[in-house]
Amino acid sequence: MKISATLLLLACASSSTFALNEIVIKGSKFFDSVTKDQFFIKGVAYQPRGEISDNNTMDPLADPAACARDAPMMAKLGTNVLRVYEVDPKNNHDACMKSFEDAGIYLLLDIATPHFSINRKSPEYGVSLYNAYKNTVDAFSKYNNLIAFIAGNEVTNDKTNTPASAFVKAALRDIKTYIKSKNGRSIPVGYASNDDEYIRDAIKDYFNCGDPDSQADFFGVNLYEWCGVSTFEKSGFKDRTQEFENYSKPVFLSEYGCNLVTPRGFSEVSALYGPEMTGVWSGGVVYEWTQENNRYGLVQITPSGEVEVLPDYTNLQNEINKAKPKGVKMDAYTESRAAPDCPAITGNWKASINLPPTPSDGACECMVQNLECVASDKVSMITGEKGNSTIGSQLDTMCGLVSCGDIVSDGEKGLYGGFSFCSPRDKLSWLYNLKARELKTSTSCGFNGLGQEVAPKRFDIQTCAKIAPNLGEVTESGPGNGNALASSASRMITNISGHGNAFVASLVCVLAATFFM
Repeated sequence: MKISATLLLLACASSSTFALNEIVIKGSKFFDSVTKDQFFIKGVAYQPRGEISDNNTMDPLADPAACARDAPMMAKLGTNVLRVYEVDPKNNHDACMKSFEDAGIYLLLDIATPHFSINRKSPEYGVSLYNAYKNTVDAFSKYNNLIAFIAGNEVTNDKTNTPASAFVKAALRDIKTYIKSKNGRSIPVGYASNDDEYIRDAIKDYFNCGDPDSQADFFGVNLYEWCGVSTFEKSGFKDRTQEFENYSKPVFLSEYGCNLVTPRGFSEVSALYGPEMTGVWSGGVVYEWTQENNRYGLVQITPSGEVEVLPDYTNLQNEINKAKPKGVKMDAYTESRAAPDCPAITGNWKASINLPPTPSDGACECMVQNLECVASDKVSMITGEKGNSTIGSQLDTMCGLVSCGDIVSDGEKGLYGGFSFCSPRDKLSWLYNLKARELKTSTSCGFNGLGQEVAPKRFDIQTCAKIAPNLGEVTESGPGNGNALASSASRMITNISGHGNAFVASLVCVLAATFFM
């Protein structure tokens, strides 16, 4: 029992007894779960382009020194949320998340990255992408100051690529389900869109219609219409606000801050947090913290790592300090709005309401184990959803020789093959096997050395596509399991402190120490 006692006390020592309150959604608004005050996002986009990890990923939350430097300056600016677009889930983020939590700042995290995301031109949603998303969720769900995940950012950005939204919505659905499968708190998952005039109405309704499990929990708009000295009416903000008046989910500006006129005066802040917009919008995220080549920075990082405040920082600070949004109390808020009908297929909108299936490693493994001819080891793979040029060319060739219906996806027609989520190599194996069975010769599995004959391990191909994905197992505490006990205690302490009761959390630790000692 002493091992369990030690682990439990370590859990107490590592927990934050001054954790931020959980932010929850009720209707079309965010609320502080403890104070019951409406929560307005006063955010900043945070994606410095400096540090790149071993796999070519920019991860600003893996640089403790930079986070410790920037968090107090963000707090001084009036920031309560930072939006981060890319992280590496294999890194340790504890120090950075603690720095921002201590500064009173929540994290809004995109789970898609340039390496793992849905390609708007040729959308696919496969097992490696789903697993990458789950890895990010697993890495950040433990932090009290995580406010939400964003499942996609401007994937569909004009009328030419709207079918891609079906794949994003499927990923959003699956991540919501995955989060619910864990024994932790509920974490919202939403979508961030651009402001394209041809699709803005359809896309906002698409992510808010249909099965509640596939609806976005919130909707963000990257809006850059207010440039220089403007007004609520002249800028277009009035029109955008009217379009969301009856929206049933929280909506906010996931990016704002036009820089066609510099330095930026941020006169839109008074409208965003004033009576003209607070009845509809829940605040916004200014783009962006550091000065990069696109010239949107609030601060400049010098070669020595110091921070130089730019005029945009000072101007934004002045406007945020004047912003005093008046919200409603959670318990007094009873308005309920209906979700819209899904948009019809038109010349501008072609995303089906039928979504791709949830990717299942088990289904793909079952399929391959039923085959007599598979892609050989000469067919190599690279990291990510796509295979190398050999696999790509072979898939194209084979799809001209046999039916590809079981491995392809069509987001416009809403048709998805039973193995459309499998890896490119597994798909190629499926096609090789189809052709080999058609030829039925001693050399039918040759394919110029890229095919390999194997003995099937299973004979149940009809059931493979129905195998559900493995959502993972949650370890529960049990007799003699010190690690599980400490983990359970840590979750209990985190949940208590995460709801604002630091005294009770501390008391748990004191009682635990007394009991075990």
